[in-house]
Amino acid sequence: MSLLHQDTREVTDDAARGEEFTKGSGHLVWTTVAAAAVISISIAIYFIAGQKPPSITGEIVAVWAHPQHTESSGLDANGAPMPKESFDQVLVFAEVRLKNQSKQPLSLLTVLANATLDDGIHSSYAASQSDYDRVFLAYPDMPVPHGTALPINLTLDPGASADGTFVSSFRLTKQQWDARKDLNFSFTFRYQPGLVLTPHAAVIER
Repeated sequence: MSLLHQDTREVTDDAARGEEFTKGSGHLVWTTVAAAAVISISIAIYFIAGQKPPSITGEIVAVWAHPQHTESSGLDANGAPMPKESFDQVLVFAEVRLKNQSKQPLSLLTVLANATLDDGIHSSYAASQSDYDRVFLAYPDMPVPHGTALPINLTLDPGASADGTFVSSFRLTKQQWDARKDLNFSFTFRYQPGLVLTPHAAVIER
């Protein structure tokens, strides 16, 4: 066999091996792409299946604000004279609707009204159920609907909803209140992330 014939065969074998290698690489690329697609779909399914609705949802149905100038009587609890005190405050009434979407009872711990002013956020705890009713006894001409009070120690059973109104007080003048930049309400439930609700309708000024 001549050297020329031998070299030609070796070149042909090398070309065949190169073609086989190229074919193998093509299969490898397609296999990698398919595997990546399967993994991506699996991850998407995992996250979609793992997403759960929030345990508690709600909405602020209505908000009323009543600016008020208050002056003490000038008498202490025993009827003795004492210096009079006066201050401005804004009573904020909010009607809320809450729903438990979890499979366990949820206990309400705190309710806060949060007003953002130029100097930062001012927060006020909601009054208790009894104090809410006392406001309307102390101020019978209060120009705000006297709705059912929201119990601050409320416990919501699975799937249950609750509607109620609460009141918070801010030591602010009407001008300061009118200059607010934001208003929202935060609800804390035991062992649950906090729920923050923003009114969708304008605050009713009374």
